[in-house]
Amino acid sequence: MRHGYTTGSCAAAAAKAATYLLLMGIKKENVIIETPKGIRYDAKILQLEAKDGAVSCAVEKDGGDDPDVTSGLLIYAEIKIKHIWDDVYRESIVTIDGGEGVGRVTKPGLDQPVGNAAINHIPREMITKEVLEVCKLADFHGEISVIVSVPKGDEIAQKTFNPRLGIVGGISIIGTSGIVEPMSTQALLDTIKVELNQRKEQGFSYVAVTPGNYGRDYMSSAYDYDIDRSVKCSNFIGNTIDMAIELGFESMLLTGHIGKLIKLSGGIMNTHSKEGDCRMELISAAALKCGVNPKTVLNILDCVVTEEGVRLLLQDGKKKQVMDYIMEKIMFYLNKRADGKIKIECVMYSNEFGELAKSKGADEWLTLLAQEQEQ
Repeated sequence: MRHGYTTGSCAAAAAKAATYLLLMGIKKENVIIETPKGIRYDAKILQLEAKDGAVSCAVEKDGGDDPDVTSGLLIYAEIKIKHIWDDVYRESIVTIDGGEGVGRVTKPGLDQPVGNAAINHIPREMITKEVLEVCKLADFHGEISVIVSVPKGDEIAQKTFNPRLGIVGGISIIGTSGIVEPMSTQALLDTIKVELNQRKEQGFSYVAVTPGNYGRDYMSSAYDYDIDRSVKCSNFIGNTIDMAIELGFESMLLTGHIGKLIKLSGGIMNTHSKEGDCRMELISAAALKCGVNPKTVLNILDCVVTEEGVRLLLQDGKKKQVMDYIMEKIMFYLNKRADGKIKIECVMYSNEFGELAKSKGADEWLTLLAQEQEQ
């Protein structure tokens, strides 16, 4: 699969090309930068323009084969001279800010402090490096201003995690390697860790976690808990526990649909179907253990979705007993992963039948959430 280039790489390339025209009068159709990963990026320069003492140009974001919503956006850099030093031995400096379509940080715990443009530190370092390289070639000594902007960035940002993270007004200029890896697992894990870190920075020692939007919606409807206060962990339940421990959380509440959480009862900590899809087998095994009619167990094995299995258990009068047993198994494996380093509680539900089972300490947890909501 073809890799792409981050918004940070695009901004750095655009800034370099604009600096060439501003300081040396050279119009570049392409510029080459070296990404932090060591891969060279030959960027095509678009809309190079000099006006009112400033130069701007754009690079089109190419996410490669990754389904990236920012692909196709034009990442602009506008360059101006702010000061020229009298002392030719004084090192030049670069100041960086965001313009149209670049988000601004409003919550603590992110890469940049509150109030800053959402241009992460690695892209800032990349931009600075490329601009200073041209300053040296031009024998320029002074201060250069770089404004990064992304027309349509505000609109596209609504399809990203930015609104949840408290980044308003546009997309983020990001990337630690400069390269976009197709369907990067690491990118998802990084996002989860950012959300956890934000929660910790807000002063909380506990965190509510759910695999997906259904879980967040359920918490909102069942417990009136603001979905934006919970962390979405996708399929990476085990990794999320590990990160919560690393960040120093004392307790966690996991809320999820039976279709995901049933896998935990078999010790599967990554609930993606490619890692293991034994939902009906686990429900059937639990049903058999709880004395459910063997014919019902066989019918459960033939079900396509877990909700149908729950319906059969309800008809057999064994729903509560089986769900409670499954929760015991879930808690066994969650606590095994936690290794005594974090206290975990769990609530399991279905869309049709609502709450199916919860751990012994979950009610205390839900009271805590209610108190937080009132603050």
